[in-house]
Amino acid sequence: MTSSSTGWTATLTIRRPDAASADRIGRALAPEAAREVPRSRARMSHPEPRTLRLEVEADDTGALRAAINAYLGWIRLALEAEGVARDAVGASSLQGRS
Repeated sequence: MTSSSTGWTATLTIRRPDAASADRIGRALAPEAAREVPRSRARMSHPEPRTLRLEVEADDTGALRAAINAYLGWIRLALEAEGVARDAVGASSLQGRS
């Protein structure tokens, strides 16, 4: 977290085990990153195949904290949904073997 002339900034880096997972998480977060959380802005980038970077700027520390909490919640939800989908695919492939 750093202070700049335009306010405060923080960078969240999400590293996934494979590029497909990073792409899925990025697509899930894209609508949220495009939406403005009050008094903050976010930019998402994909610097490496398995990495997402979310840069959050805010007018003050309270807005930055609120934005980071919102984005971390959306990231956690996307990761949990990915895990549920992976488990469901695994369970259905096991049922096909019986």
